[in-house]
Amino acid sequence: MKITKIISICLLVAVSGCARVQPVRQQEQKEVSIRQLEDGDYRMFVKGKPFVVKGVCYAPVPIGKSHLYNFMCDQAKPWMTDGELMQDMGINTIRLYHSGDQPAMCRQMIEDLYTNYGIYTILGHDLGFWDYPPPNYADEEFLEQVTADVLKMVEFFKDTPGILMWNLGNENNYSFDGRLNPWSSPEIEAMESFREKSEARARMYYTFVNDLALEIKKIDPNHLVSLGNGETVGLRMAADYSPDVDLLGCIVYRGKVFGNFFKEVRRKFDKPVVLTEFGCDAYNAKRDEEDQNNQALYLKSQWEDMEKNMAGGKGSGNCLGGAIFEWTDEWWKTSESDRDSWHVHDTTAGWGVGAYAFDAEAGKNMNEEWFGIIALSPELEDGLNKRTPRKAYFVLREMWTAEEDKPKEKKD
Repeated sequence: MKITKIISICLLVAVSGCARVQPVRQQEQKEVSIRQLEDGDYRMFVKGKPFVVKGVCYAPVPIGKSHLYNFMCDQAKPWMTDGELMQDMGINTIRLYHSGDQPAMCRQMIEDLYTNYGIYTILGHDLGFWDYPPPNYADEEFLEQVTADVLKMVEFFKDTPGILMWNLGNENNYSFDGRLNPWSSPEIEAMESFREKSEARARMYYTFVNDLALEIKKIDPNHLVSLGNGETVGLRMAADYSPDVDLLGCIVYRGKVFGNFFKEVRRKFDKPVVLTEFGCDAYNAKRDEEDQNNQALYLKSQWEDMEKNMAGGKGSGNCLGGAIFEWTDEWWKTSESDRDSWHVHDTTAGWGVGAYAFDAEAGKNMNEEWFGIIALSPELEDGLNKRTPRKAYFVLREMWTAEEDKPKEKKD
C-alpha cells in the first residue's frame, strides 16, 4: 500500500523531510533523539541532555467507571493531583495508550503535565487492534482508515509541549499465530503451513508499521517513533520489515528480572528499547490478601535489572528506561460488562505467570485490578478518589530521585 496516496486524500497537512531515517549520529539537533555511543550502547537525548524514561502507564479511571470513561475530560483534572505525586516520586514520563475522543482535552492534559511538572508523554495508537470490528492488516481499506487516523493524531499533537515519542501498536504481534484478535486473507489461508501463515501476517503488519513510521517522520521529524510489541515475538521479522522505526516499545512480564530479554533484542532487532509495560500487582493470589511488600520488591529488582542494561552498565546497553504498569488500580477490569462490579475491588486473578514466584502456586496469579502503585479509595478528596501511595511508590522514589546519574563505570 502507498501511504503517500492516503495522505493526499485524507489529510490537509504539509509534509517535508527525507523518506528515510537519518543516521543516528545526525539526529542530535532534534528535540528528542537517540545516539549510539562508541561502545555500541544507546542513549536517549531530550533537548541535548541524556534522558532515561522513568515512567508509568497512565489511565486514572475513577472507581465505578470503566475504560470507556474519558478521564481527560474530567473537570477535577486528576492529572494535576497525580502530577504532583509523580514529580515527588521522580517520574518524568507517562504512557498514554491513546489520545481519546476529545484530542483538545488530551493536548491540554499533556501540556499541563509538562508545564507544571516537567513530565513527558509517550502517546500511543493501537492501530485499530482493540477496536470493533476486529483488525485486518491484510485489508487495504482498513489500513487506509488506520493510517489516516494515526497521521491526523501526529499532525494535531506534534507541536504540543511534552510529547516524547509515538508508540505504534499494543501487542498486535500476538495476532500472528491467531491466538489474539485473529485476522487473515484468502492468500494467507491458501498457504500450506501454520508457519507460513504466521510469517505472512508478520510481514504484512511490520511492513505497514514501517511505512507508517516513515510518513510520521515527514510530518514530525522532532520526535521518536516506536514499534509497540508484546515480548520478543516476531522481532526477527520486524528487523527485516520495520527497519525505520527508532526504537522498540516492549511489554514484558518476567518476574523479578528480565532474563535474556535485552540480549535477545540485541540479537534479533538491534534497536534500543523502552519497556512500555512492566511491573507487579499488589495482590497475593496464594494468600488471598494485598501484598505491598512483594510488589515493591519485584519493581525494585526489575528497575535494577533495567539499569544494568542501560548505557554504561554491564548488560546489553540497549535499555532506555520504561513505564511501570501502572499508576492507579483499575477496579473495572475483571468484569468489563458488569457495571455493578466496577464499584468492587475484585481479587480474581485473570492470568498466570510462574516467574512471579511469591504467589505462582495459585496458578492464575496476575490480578489485573491491583497493579497500581497508587491505591484508590471510595473516599473523595477534591472530587477525586483518594490516592494512597503503596510501598512501591516510596521504594521507587528513593531510586528515581537520587542524585543525578553519574557516569557509570565502564563495562568489564
